[in-house]
Amino acid sequence: MGTRIYRKPLIPLFILLVCMGVDSGAQKISLLALSKNDHILAIVDPVTYQVIAKVPVGPDPHEVIASADGKTAYVSNTGGGQSTEINVIDLVAKKPLPNIDTRPLVGPHGLTFSDGKLWFSAEGTKSVGRYDPKSNKVDWSMGTGQERTHMVFVTPDAKKIYTTNVNAGTVSLLEYTQMAPGPGGPMGGPPPPPGGQPRKDWVHTVIPVSKGSEGFDVTPDGLELWTAAADDGTIAIIDLKTRRVSTTIDAKVIGANRLKFTPDGKQVLVSSLRTGDLFVFDAVSHKLLKKISTGHGGAGILITEDGSKAFIGCTPDNYVAVFDLKKMELVARITIGGGPDGLAWAIQQ
Repeated sequence: MGTRIYRKPLIPLFILLVCMGVDSGAQKISLLALSKNDHILAIVDPVTYQVIAKVPVGPDPHEVIASADGKTAYVSNTGGGQSTEINVIDLVAKKPLPNIDTRPLVGPHGLTFSDGKLWFSAEGTKSVGRYDPKSNKVDWSMGTGQERTHMVFVTPDAKKIYTTNVNAGTVSLLEYTQMAPGPGGPMGGPPPPPGGQPRKDWVHTVIPVSKGSEGFDVTPDGLELWTAAADDGTIAIIDLKTRRVSTTIDAKVIGANRLKFTPDGKQVLVSSLRTGDLFVFDAVSHKLLKKISTGHGGAGILITEDGSKAFIGCTPDNYVAVFDLKKMELVARITIGGGPDGLAWAIQQ
């Protein structure tokens, strides 16, 4: 979800320029990687694996996302659910900007950028918030009422928000929808006044899954949400049309931390912070294709647009591992600082 490494090119030369990290006049791509222990954001060349710059961030950095134009990065500081700080980094000048104060929302963690705004989960206040860079304000929020609202996904039209609630063992679906006239059912509401417009509002659906469900992703076609549970190692598949769990896979991904689809939707990657394994599943058959060791623990996952490589933040081992997904093997390690975790692409237009 989120930002991809490059858009589909028109000619082979453009592919070559982008893959070489060359500014072709259209895009300049950087890998953003957080060091939790050293409190820095590393800006990395995704082809040479060289660290271009390191920018200081707050005391407890967890997740990072870039703006749509790739010029600004945002870093959440969770602070055990007590912080109110999101760091802002100028990726062009490579320097920190004034922080965002999320109060009254507390414990920002999951981040995404959609519809020109920054969306974040707030663990301490069991909610989701939205920050508008133009007004420099947190301009919207909605509660989930669920323990440890953690990761967040927002559709491009910003009308659907999905979160995992780790300690509650639930997934929240927040959907902005037109309410049906009458009181019957969760979508019901009073009829509009004569000549008035039908009322629209946010509807919250809570879906039970296994406790410890944290990392999740939505299929490229937007029809399913997959989430992996650290506690029992299962993967729950939610049908987003029926808003129900359609399948539970006994995937044995104990200690699961993050889950990501390859851009073509054919494979699913799950990292384990407990075992250090990277699991690769077939998205159709649900079969395990490969289990690869990342070291002592795997966290953040980032995949290139062509699906050829995956970057894994290996928190206990103090490096970002690079995997060749065609050969299913480790090909490089990037040292960015202690405790690597959150990863993101920055694409400057």
